[in-house]
Formats: sequence, C-alpha cells, structure tokens
Amino acid sequence: MLAIEARDLVKTFHMGWMGRRSTEALRGVSLSVPRGVIFGLLGPNGAGKTTLLSILATLLEPDRGTVTILGHDVRREAALVRRRLNMASGNASFVWSMHVSEIVAFYGRLYGLTGALLRRRVETILEFCELTPYRRMAYQELSTGLKQRLALAKALVNEPELLFLDEPTLGLDPDVAARIRHRVADLCRVRGMTIVLTTHYMREAEELCDEIAFIKRGQILAQGTADDLKRRIRIGDVIALRLDPPCPAALERLPGLLRYAESDGWVECTVDTADKRLPELLRLLHEEGAVIRALQVREPELEEVFVELAK
Repeated sequence: MLAIEARDLVKTFHMGWMGRRSTEALRGVSLSVPRGVIFGLLGPNGAGKTTLLSILATLLEPDRGTVTILGHDVRREAALVRRRLNMASGNASFVWSMHVSEIVAFYGRLYGLTGALLRRRVETILEFCELTPYRRMAYQELSTGLKQRLALAKALVNEPELLFLDEPTLGLDPDVAARIRHRVADLCRVRGMTIVLTTHYMREAEELCDEIAFIKRGQILAQGTADDLKRRIRIGDVIALRLDPPCPAALERLPGLLRYAESDGWVECTVDTADKRLPELLRLLHEEGAVIRALQVREPELEEVFVELAK
C-alpha cells in the first residue's frame, strides 16, 4: 500500500474584487509515495509545493482530483488521516511565554494523550530531539536552531506514520542543520516513518531523499531517484583535465560526450558515464601525444538537475 496516492490535483486561488485575479497553484498534479521512504518535493518559489503539502495534510481541499493517504480518502476520512500524520514547518511559531515541555505536552493533549502516557511521550521526544536541557526554557528565549528542533518535537507527539517537513533546516547553522538531518534520517530508517520533505538545499535532498519529485508552475516535471533524474535529463559525469598541449578537436570526437567547455586552463568533458568513457579518453589523448598535467572526475550534483528543470 502506498503512503500517498494523488491523482490529477487542481487548485486555483481567486483574488481581488469578484475573484478577478486567479492563480493556478496546481495544474493536474499526480504523485505516488511508497511507505517507509524519505520523499523530496523540490521546486522554485511559487511552484506549488506548499499548496500540495497543505492538500496532502488535509489542511486544504483541491478543486478537482483525488488523494488517498495511508489507504484513506482525504475528503471522506479526513479525521482518520489527521490522527496518523503530522507536519513541521521551518517557519513554525508557538506561544512566546510557554516552556518547551509545555508546548510539546499541549500538542500531545490535542491528540488525546493524558497522564503518565503523556509525560512519558514528552520525555521521550525531548530526549530524541536533544531538548531535555531546555525543557524549562520559554519559547522566546530559544535560538533559531532550538526552535526548529521544537517544531520537529511537536510533530512527533502523536507518533505519526506520515510526517511532512517543510524546509526543516531553513536558516540554520551547518552544524545544527546536520543534527536535524540526522534525526530525520533516524525517523525513517529506524522507526519506518514515511517523510515528505521540501527544501531548497540540494545537498540536503541528495543526502536524505530516497526519491524526488520536481514541481514547477503547479506541475510535476520529473520524479525518480537523484541518479535517475540526472540520467533522464542527460546531466552526466564530468572529466576535467589540464593538458599540454590542448587538443579540443580530438576531445570533441569522444564517444558519449554531452558537453565540452574550457575554463581557466581546465578542459571539462561532460560524458554519459565516466567509468566507460575515461579509458577511451585516455587512449585518445595518448594517440594525440597530449600530456595530462591534472585530472579530476566528479559526479553531477542534484543542484544541476534543479537548475536545468527550473529554466
């Protein structure tokens, strides 16, 4: 059974006097998310990510289309769905004067937790999110990183099967962001939780996500693993060389060459696969009598895929 199955979702927002201005936020989005994975939803600002998350989390109804979450229809069984999911935002805000433990306990009560069970759940979550030393600290006194960890703690209070994380490391220092990513990975790998993640940090998506979907202007442009997406839009491996003498004409004859560029004394050959093309390239350069002064091989980054799809 899929964690999420969305079909042909359409959502238009009408604004202004008599709804004269309309914005098509989603234009026929279809999406399938398996259980027990970290699924990345990537796209530029205004692409429709927040609208899609809001529909999947039962906070917003689509104009058309169907959504099934954990086997339940979100229109007919919204109450059942809400008990089994939760959501954390990178821009979360809580009552400024409440203490950390009070905030987590408050949301626990909203899910029907009371007494000893609630106290145990709060303690477990505070420990998991490394918030125990700050349990008596008021929200207004927390750093940005601690606020993000508190947002994650609040989202775990009902032990959700499906967790939505909207920019969970937004604006954090690298060391704090790394700790958040480690906790997110543990939730999936150790606890089997399904996580849908939005982020603008491509390295974060590549590190965490089992599968990724790119959305732009309310439509899913591509979906797959990071490696699948790189191959699909022909972003290959890069072989960078310093040669003496340069021999561009010979390099451009290399089989499997996707792109060729020169910059600051380096020649960059983007090829379909470095494992296959590097021996051919070395043989070609030997035949031309060229001396290799330096050589680097690197895989393409997810950011290159993002830039290509966002054009």
